[in-house]
Amino acid sequence: MPDLLSHALLAYSLAMIASWRYEWITKPYVTVAMAGAFIPDLAKAELVFSSPRVEQLFSIPFDWFGLHTTGAVICSVLIGVLLVQSKERMRVFLLLAVGAASHLIADAFLLNPTGVSYPLLWPLTRIYPPTPGLYLSTDVEPAIVLGALALVVYGMTRYRVGDTER
Repeated sequence: MPDLLSHALLAYSLAMIASWRYEWITKPYVTVAMAGAFIPDLAKAELVFSSPRVEQLFSIPFDWFGLHTTGAVICSVLIGVLLVQSKERMRVFLLLAVGAASHLIADAFLLNPTGVSYPLLWPLTRIYPPTPGLYLSTDVEPAIVLGALALVVYGMTRYRVGDTER
């Protein structure tokens, strides 16, 4: 759970900081960025329906982890864009992409015993980039740090706006 909270807090902070420059990024759009941060974790469906079970059910090779790559994230963002009115699509695309990209980049810093991350840019390349191994997904510290950052950003936003409109 700290992992999902960390991704939401990171997306919130990024979207709120962007709202300082771009006035069209209002609270609903910040929420869109936070929703985008959850897209790569659609791969957690593995916890409910295992990949071997899905393979057996549909008789095709299958792995949920593919949803946690750049290619699948782009497809998911594009599907999300289709769910909104055409005049909102570019803004929703940008914010879903920011949220999802922040998730993928943050996960690239996870501690792995091999010293390399997952194939972050698949299907563009199968390269496993090196990871600095800063934390585990179960660590609470990143959530605490990002929570503090979100509080600072929230306070600065209220100070800049002078009210609670954003």
